[in-house]
Amino acid sequence: MEKKSINKNSIVLLLGLAGFIVMADNWVVSPILPAIAENLNVEIAKAGLLITAYMIPFGIFQIIFGPLADRYGKKQVITFSLIMFTIATGLCALGTSLTNLAIYRGLTGIFAASVMPISLALIGDVFPMEERQQAIGTFMGISFLGQGLSMAIGGTIAYFLNWKGVFIAYAVLSLIPTILLISNYKKLPSEKNPNSEILKPYSRLLSNSKSSFTYLIVLLEGIFIVGSFSYIGSFIAKTHHYNYFKIGMILTAFGVMSVIGGRLSGKLSKKFGQKKVLSAGLLSAAIADIIIFYFGSNIYLLILGVALLGLGFILTHSTLLTRATGFAQKSRGAAMSLVAFCFMGGGGVGTAIGGKLILAYSLNSLFIIYGIALFITLILSDLLIKD
Repeated sequence: MEKKSINKNSIVLLLGLAGFIVMADNWVVSPILPAIAENLNVEIAKAGLLITAYMIPFGIFQIIFGPLADRYGKKQVITFSLIMFTIATGLCALGTSLTNLAIYRGLTGIFAASVMPISLALIGDVFPMEERQQAIGTFMGISFLGQGLSMAIGGTIAYFLNWKGVFIAYAVLSLIPTILLISNYKKLPSEKNPNSEILKPYSRLLSNSKSSFTYLIVLLEGIFIVGSFSYIGSFIAKTHHYNYFKIGMILTAFGVMSVIGGRLSGKLSKKFGQKKVLSAGLLSAAIADIIIFYFGSNIYLLILGVALLGLGFILTHSTLLTRATGFAQKSRGAAMSLVAFCFMGGGGVGTAIGGKLILAYSLNSLFIIYGIALFITLILSDLLIKD
């Protein structure tokens, strides 16, 4: 009897749901950090270890999971990782000290690292190039809607329950894509390359000018777009004195525009070409930062700025991701892991630099500096990236 394969669009929605949970989990500790610090009787500065404990393994294992997926199969690795992610998230609710909670968050970060790059590589396997950008845009839009909602979700649950309730809720939510992956496991496509090596694909990708230029723009995109997004919540709190729930609702504009832009990106790319869509994305993000700098005290223009940043992100990132899926067909997992590493690493660098800029100047000044930097990135991408 012939085995039925799952619908391609269903694969995108399934992977998007997994990405939604993982991206929401990325930011979940930020709004509940004061509650954790108080409950564990530690200072906020020490409790910040929980964010570091998650982000370091999350970044490092991006590089490791790609080649593993190429060698052993993408659906095999992502299914195992999502099961372990769900267990690790649930363990966080059992944390009784800063040390064991940091260990649980580290485990969560390790297995969360696999979801984005392997999902993108799997989409690259399933969709032909002419359909790929729209599929990637849809996946990224759904995933980053999770990031946009994470502060509101975490803040609301912590408000009505406690910080442990947040991790319980996220573990229960992550059961949904985990069960769907397991139940559709046999229907998912699986390509294996037993001869795939761990480091050689990366050296080949970085030695090629076409791919290395793309990774450079991904790195800069992460620094300036994620770096900007990281401090919008703080800017809203300082300027408008809103609580976490209201801040989360405003940040949802980023996620909503990511979803809308993701659905449009493929069509725009077919009509105008990838290079113009990339330029439009960087321009939108640059304008967003400038709007926040000059008009952030006006709540409606602030929401417009957040929305434009979301649109700029998805147009930029979906275009760069689509390019990357064509770099190494037999090592697509490695190619997408390098994108994820550059993007998330760039985001970490951009957030760290942003903190220094805020200390040296002001919170508001960060947005004009990063806005100008995005204009420069736009010029650089125009010179280096070819259609």
